Amino acid sequence: MKNSILTIAVLLVIGLTANAQGTKPFTVKGTVKNAAPGSYVYLEANSQPTRKIDSTKVGADHSFTLSNKVNDGGEVLILNVGGGQKMALLLEGGETLNVTADGYRMDAKTGQMGKSTVSGSKNMEYYEKLNALRMDMDAKVANWNKQAAAATEKKDNKKMAQIEQEYTAAEADVVNKVKAMLPEMGTSLVSLFALNFINIDSDFATYDALAQRFEKENPNSPHAKSLIGRVARIKGVSVGAQAPEIALSDTTGKSVTLSSLRGKYVLIDFWASWCGPCRAENPNVVRMYNKFKDKGFEIYSVSLDQAKANWTKAIRNDNLTWTHVSDLKFWQSAAAQQYGVQAIPATFLLDKDGKIIAKNLRGDALEQKLEEVLK
Repeated sequence: MKNSILTIAVLLVIGLTANAQGTKPFTVKGTVKNAAPGSYVYLEANSQPTRKIDSTKVGADHSFTLSNKVNDGGEVLILNVGGGQKMALLLEGGETLNVTADGYRMDAKTGQMGKSTVSGSKNMEYYEKLNALRMDMDAKVANWNKQAAAATEKKDNKKMAQIEQEYTAAEADVVNKVKAMLPEMGTSLVSLFALNFINIDSDFATYDALAQRFEKENPNSPHAKSLIGRVARIKGVSVGAQAPEIALSDTTGKSVTLSSLRGKYVLIDFWASWCGPCRAENPNVVRMYNKFKDKGFEIYSVSLDQAKANWTKAIRNDNLTWTHVSDLKFWQSAAAQQYGVQAIPATFLLDKDGKIIAKNLRGDALEQKLEEVLK
């Protein structure tokens, strides 16, 4: 059972530094129920490590007011009201946000999470709706995890299948609700955050539609440029497209190009020694390679490792006897970014002319496709 992991940290997807020249003012007002008069409320940058931008004291009536500016195009900032309670602020300038907060992350007496609301803008209205969907899904996942643990102990496969079915249906329902809200969100910051609920691999059309809308209605948005660029890169590696060239060093330091394998069916395999699912899939990939290598099949593995020793050890231990390359730059790998890789394992199957004919095939699906093209 997967966990719902959308948190404030996910906002880093859109929490970019704008390169705009101008700024716009904003105001945040509110009350912090359990904050002591004279304690501080902090405005922080949405970054790691955290950086304080501004602060103000809580008044005798538990109220506070903060005024500052954001760059044109907007920013995502974090409001820290003490006790570890933080909330995201999606700001585009010109708004006055109203905050009501408990002032603690969790109530020590009840064990309940602290509560807070932020209103006063379209961005925050929809962010609250998205957050409510996330929290509801989190609660359901927690319950399903308990049921799954009990079913596993009893070896109740029927119950496990039921739980997985319920989870899949609930996940699809959340996605549908988010997609229904997207047209109303327009080209706002919150529309970019909403994409975190939608898988780009299974619903690329939604990403593409929003990118096109930004290009038409809000082309100067510095935050949308990342989305537009990502969509363009994925279009460049869609099925039917010519696979972009890759030229990286192998384990001996020699540069090996992807095009050097032209004339064979090639599986580009993005993986890493630290990736559990990748290592679990490797025996199947070895089997595919041994079965089809004499029929015109080759593998070009691109590692997202950082340490060469770990990379080469995994190659030896998993008996991976094909072409291996890496720039040892982790997620900053030039090839991974060029191919729009957001998770591994990720695969691209190329025909003899270097065109992409399938993506993310594994297990039986990969074997069936290779049987088809190499028959």
